[in-house]
Amino acid sequence: MLIARVVGELTATQKHPSHQGCKLLLVQPLNLDGTNRGDAVIAVDAVDAGAGDQVLLTTDGFAAMTSVGRPNSPIDMAVIGFIDHIELVEGIS
Repeated sequence: MLIARVVGELTATQKHPSHQGCKLLLVQPLNLDGTNRGDAVIAVDAVDAGAGDQVLLTTDGFAAMTSVGRPNSPIDMAVIGFIDHIELVEGIS
């Protein structure tokens, strides 16, 4: 799983039939310090997130497709939760 920020929504005029009715988001994965981590990716929304929200992103296909209720669907990323606060604790190994 990754921390990410929603940067926009997508509209797809053609998509896999199992994706009908799914909201697609453009999300930017983040490092723990809030800086961008690589390129933005497309994810199916399971929690009704919007632009600017900090979210939890699963990159596991099985977790992604089951979290949006679409078993056996070709989904490899999904937004599955909101992040309210991140607290880093030093000295824990």
